[in-house]
Amino acid sequence: MAPKITGYKTHDIRFPTSLSGDGTDAMNTDCDYSAAYVKLLTDSDLTGFGMTFTIGRGNDIVCRAIEELSKRLVGKDVEEIFANMGKTWDYLSADSQLRWIGPEKGVIHIALGAVDNALWDMFARSRNKPLWKLVVDMSPEEIVNATAFRYITDAITREEALTMLQEKAATRAEREAKVREVGYPAYVTSAGWLGYSDEKVARLTREAVEAGFNHFKMKVGADRASDLRRGKIIRGIIDDPQYLPAGHTPRDPNGPALAGKNAGPTGSVLMIDANQVWDVPEAIEYVKDLAEIKPWFIEEPTAPDDILGHAAIRKALKPYGIGVATGEHAHNRMVFKQLLQAQAIDVCQIDSCRLAGVSEVLSVLLMAAKFGVPVCPHAGGVGLCEYVIHLSLIDYIAVSGTMERNVLEFVDHLHEHFLYPCSINQNGRYNVPSNANEGYSIEIHEASISEYEFPTGSYWKSVRGA
Repeated sequence: MAPKITGYKTHDIRFPTSLSGDGTDAMNTDCDYSAAYVKLLTDSDLTGFGMTFTIGRGNDIVCRAIEELSKRLVGKDVEEIFANMGKTWDYLSADSQLRWIGPEKGVIHIALGAVDNALWDMFARSRNKPLWKLVVDMSPEEIVNATAFRYITDAITREEALTMLQEKAATRAEREAKVREVGYPAYVTSAGWLGYSDEKVARLTREAVEAGFNHFKMKVGADRASDLRRGKIIRGIIDDPQYLPAGHTPRDPNGPALAGKNAGPTGSVLMIDANQVWDVPEAIEYVKDLAEIKPWFIEEPTAPDDILGHAAIRKALKPYGIGVATGEHAHNRMVFKQLLQAQAIDVCQIDSCRLAGVSEVLSVLLMAAKFGVPVCPHAGGVGLCEYVIHLSLIDYIAVSGTMERNVLEFVDHLHEHFLYPCSINQNGRYNVPSNANEGYSIEIHEASISEYEFPTGSYWKSVRGA
């Protein structure tokens, strides 16, 4: 007899990253990386773990929304849920009263991301596979049935998606073997937070080069002179062969993986991220002033749902060889649909829990593959690196079939709080999650919950008592 869902438990977990400046940018100046965390319980040992990411205040509000959505699952047979995850996603998003406070955006949508991710985690654990392996072992028909298609069939139909997946199915095993061997390409953001001193930026950049990375991202938007100075510091290190790890030779900046990315003489690439701080005209002029440091793209140059604004910025910056990337705050698949249709982005940056879970992520992966736009997921936050390596593996193995120009964000913060933390190999690439018990890799240590749950955890009690 299949297990049934019997209940749920949420945890408001907050880490005091604002004290060290981790996560700081032009828009978000005091980030306490936080997880609105949920456990879906069954009448067996099977449990599903999920979370969505916030930066502190308001995390409790998301937890309440998670609880309201989780109520809809109590009493459900898990095998009936797993049989058609797309239908399950439609059911979770269809409560008319809860939908009213979105619809399909904001708090209720990121809460759905936590719940849907917890279901996928439970599904993978029930099959003794990491989440990515669960999905890439599905038939094309099963993947299509697991995908959220409502409102996007003017961009991609179920039939088109099925054909795309079928075309890639025969060579999945080859790609899986390759990525297991070499790892998935990554880029590093940890050196480029705005709250860091020039000395810390330089030290962390050197350490990132030594660790094998060749894509680097820097936060911008607070002060042009400061941004240009910091950009030159980073460029001065990543473009200098003396800092390359022993045994590493410069990559070809004109090779297929780097052409059009403004790579320097060592084959290193710099990206910049404004975190939505500018109006459209200001974004254009500001980024022109940073052309000297040769960024591949400007990320989130303006409001995240301003599709035409992004298109205008992309058009204006194209003569300077600078692209546009966004998606971290694109609140649903329809925003991505319009960004792609309007040719507004060069890089698609999905977020694992701003979108409402795996089923909605699949729809964006399929659209991006159809439009020929590389997917480079956002992972700047607690738990996001653990999540998104699964999504990039699904994209490479089952959907787009390429990782040549893709890079997945890596930030070296808070991984120690997870039972199955992600890891990076000596060439600056993600290792493939391979533990049969890890599901979606998002289970948090109980000791970390006890310490950082807000406001009752031991850390937060000590702060209030100080």
